[in-house]
Amino acid sequence: MKKVFKLSLLVPMLCACLLAGPVHGSSLEDNVVEHRFANGLQLLVVERHDTPIVSAYITLGVGSVHETSETRGVAHLLEHMLFKGTETLGTTDYTKERPLLEKIEQVGSQLDRLRLESKPDPEQVAALEKRLDELQNEHKQYVVKDIFSNLYAENGGVGYNAFTSKDLTTYLINLPSNKLELWALLESDRMKHAVLREFYTEREVIHEERRRSYDTSPNRRHYETLVSNAFTVHPYRNPIIGWHSDIANLNLEKTRDFLKKYYAPVNTVIALVGDVKAEEAIALVEHYFGDMAPGTPVPNVAAVEPTQKGEKRIVDIFDAEPRLAIAFHKPTMPHQDDYVFDLIDQVLGNGRSSRLHRSLVEEQQLASSVSVYGAPGSRYDNLFVIEAIPRHPHTSAEVETAIYAELEKLRNELVSQDELVKARNRLVTDQLRHLKSNSGLARMLTSYQSLSGDWRYLTTYAEHIEQLGAEDIKTVAATYFTPSNRTVVMLQREGSAL
Repeated sequence: MKKVFKLSLLVPMLCACLLAGPVHGSSLEDNVVEHRFANGLQLLVVERHDTPIVSAYITLGVGSVHETSETRGVAHLLEHMLFKGTETLGTTDYTKERPLLEKIEQVGSQLDRLRLESKPDPEQVAALEKRLDELQNEHKQYVVKDIFSNLYAENGGVGYNAFTSKDLTTYLINLPSNKLELWALLESDRMKHAVLREFYTEREVIHEERRRSYDTSPNRRHYETLVSNAFTVHPYRNPIIGWHSDIANLNLEKTRDFLKKYYAPVNTVIALVGDVKAEEAIALVEHYFGDMAPGTPVPNVAAVEPTQKGEKRIVDIFDAEPRLAIAFHKPTMPHQDDYVFDLIDQVLGNGRSSRLHRSLVEEQQLASSVSVYGAPGSRYDNLFVIEAIPRHPHTSAEVETAIYAELEKLRNELVSQDELVKARNRLVTDQLRHLKSNSGLARMLTSYQSLSGDWRYLTTYAEHIEQLGAEDIKTVAATYFTPSNRTVVMLQREGSAL
C-alpha cells in the first residue's frame, strides 16, 4: 500500500501530447473515449495496442478534506480496510463469520463509548478489552489474508496499489488485457460488498503507523506542522492519517456509513488505458458496475480559509537536524495565477540550474538541499512551499534571508526570455514523460476528471502556459510573496541557534 506524503497536482502533466502505439500522431483529445453510465459512473478509455497490457485506475473523488471532526482519518482507514475483502473474498465462510463480526462490533463499540467517559471504570475497560481480544482471535479462522493482491499476482497483475490524498482515493493495477474481466469482477465486488473485517485490529495498526512514521519522522513532522499552522479553518490543515485522538475514536458504524455514502458510482472515475477496445470496455463496465446505486455526491467543502493578515512563525523543537519551510497561500487550478506558479516552481526550484539551488546550495553553500512544491491538495486553494535544510554551520535564519532575496528578485525584476522558455519546455517535457506510460495517463485522466470536472484540462494546459510572460511572473510574485501571506516553520534541536 502506497503511503502518500504530499500528493500535489500543481505541476500538471501536458495536454495535447502524442500517444504511443498505433494512434501515434493523434492528439490526446482525439483518442479518449468517454462514457457516463446511468448511475453516474464515468469511464475514460484510451486504446494503445502496442503491448497486451492494460492500466486500470479507479479514482473516487473523496479524500481527507471531506471528513468531519467525527470522521477525521476515515478515508485513510478505508484505504486499509478495502484490502480486507468482501462477502465472498477474504473469508473461508462468510455465513459463519458474519455473526462473529457483529459480536466484535458490539463489544468494540461498547468499549469505545466507555473510554470516552470522563472517568471510565478500569475494570469494565479491562473486561471489554479481554472479550474483544477473544473474539478477534476466534475470528482469525475465517480470514484469508491479501486476497486481492494474491489473485492479481496469480493472473499477471503488477503494481497493485492504492493511495489516499486530501482530495482523492485511487486503486490501481496493471494487468494482461485478457484478464480485464477479472479486474471488473474483483473491483465491482469490492464496491458492492466490501466487508470491514479486522476493523479494530487495523485501527491499532494505523495508530502505530502514526507513532512510528509521523511522530518520529523529522520530514513528516515538519510538513505536518507547516500545513496545520498555515491553515486555520480549512480542513486541509488536518493530516490524512488523522491526529492520535481521531484514530483512537474512529467508529465502525460511521466508517461504514462514509463508505456506503461516498464510495459510489456518482463519485467514481475509471480509466482503462492500453490494449483494450473502447466498445468492449464500456460493455464490460456496464455489466459489472452498472447495477450499482448511484450513491451520494461528495459535497463541496463549505469552509473557506480567511485571508491571512500577518506572518505566522513557529519553532518546533525536535531532536533532528534543522529544517526550514516557508509557505505562501495561493489559488488552485484553473485560476490563471496557478499556471503562473507552475512557471515559478520551475524557475525557483526545479533542478540544479534553478535559482534557489544555484544560489543557496552551490554559490553560497548555505543549504545542503532546497525544494519547491505545491501542497497539500489541488481541489481547493493551497500553498506554495519552499523547503530547505541548512548546511552546518549555517542557520535556518541565514537560509531564510537568502530565500527572501531570491523572491525579491522575482518581485522586482523580469525573468529572462531564456529562463522563461526553459521553464516552459521543462513543463511540457515532464508531461510527455508522465503521459507516455499507460499508468501515467490513466492516473492523470482520472485525477483531472475528478478534480476539475473535465480531463481536458490536460489538453489546454500548454496553451495557457505559452501565453504567460515574464510580466505575469513578476506580478504574481509581488502579489503573493509578502510577509503577511507567509507561514514559516523552523525545526530545531533544543538550545540550538535559529
